[in-house]
Amino acid sequence: MPQRWDESNSPNVAVALLLSVVVPVYNEKDGLQEFYDRTKRVLLGMAGLEHEIIFVDDGSSDASADIIAQFVRQDVRVRLLKLSRNFGHQIAITAGIDAARGDAVVVIDADLQDPPEVIVRFIEKWQEGYDVVYGMRETRDGETVLKVWTASIFYRILKSLVSLDIPVDVGDFRLMSRRVVEHLKAMQERDRFVRGLVSWIGFRQIGLLYRREKRYAGETKYPYRKMIRFALDGITSFSSIPLKMATIMGYLTSLIAFAYACSVIVQKFMGYTVQGWATIMVGLLFLGGVQLICLGILGEYIGRIFNETKGRPLYIVDCETPSDRSRWGTPDQSRRGSFSKDSIQHRPATD
Repeated sequence: MPQRWDESNSPNVAVALLLSVVVPVYNEKDGLQEFYDRTKRVLLGMAGLEHEIIFVDDGSSDASADIIAQFVRQDVRVRLLKLSRNFGHQIAITAGIDAARGDAVVVIDADLQDPPEVIVRFIEKWQEGYDVVYGMRETRDGETVLKVWTASIFYRILKSLVSLDIPVDVGDFRLMSRRVVEHLKAMQERDRFVRGLVSWIGFRQIGLLYRREKRYAGETKYPYRKMIRFALDGITSFSSIPLKMATIMGYLTSLIAFAYACSVIVQKFMGYTVQGWATIMVGLLFLGGVQLICLGILGEYIGRIFNETKGRPLYIVDCETPSDRSRWGTPDQSRRGSFSKDSIQHRPATD
């Protein structure tokens, strides 16, 4: 296991590395105990590596926060970051990464579809010098054929639209080195697509195949509506091709209109009667549809520009539980999030 040298005391004293495990949580009360038990066994089995588990409660309406609070009371290596409302999965991940102190950070969901046991393999690749180790879904148990099919189509469409090499069939389950985390924290996008941002950062990255398990308890928090929104965030964050497609559609429509005008003139000279009502209606509907599609594409990009200019914090922390700060120190507050006045840490809100 690699070690960090404690320069504050003695240059010859080695300090064990710290692994931060970031866990976004939204209404997962039924599976939290099993997740904690399995994850804890994995982490305790890695000799020479200290750890912290950061649960980010993303505005859960069930007893998730209370259950995590019990973990905090039992285990000084567990921290709870409670957001003031539901900000979304990608923002919850961002909040946890901002709070993480580790030399490496693992992101994993609490539904146990991503097995905690795979973290051991992530660590092995990190020891080999990789900065990012991501899980590649070899199989997806417990998911409908439609969901698997739509996810597969999305990843391949995204890969074809962007010049960036974003791996397919890969979620947010991954390990990131400290330098990747620091670069990720410097990125201020509001409509976040974390797996794309990590790919954009670069450095040495590698994927590991694993079997994605059936959800342990509860229901998926990603209905098709959220999946579509997430897909749009991914495409518009990393590609301007939809804008170019709108331009191409405009040219094609103009070409079709010109060709039809030539056809009308030829028919007129040949003595054929040019039908009016149906032709006009089809033409108007076609042009109107193309214009609305183009306006919608422009609106998606303009809306994201609008969100970026607001300058609001990405998230607001309602409260943060104490942790083992005597050993690892207190991290600086992220300039992207803010803390409410009732936060345990009583930190001022900043942009």
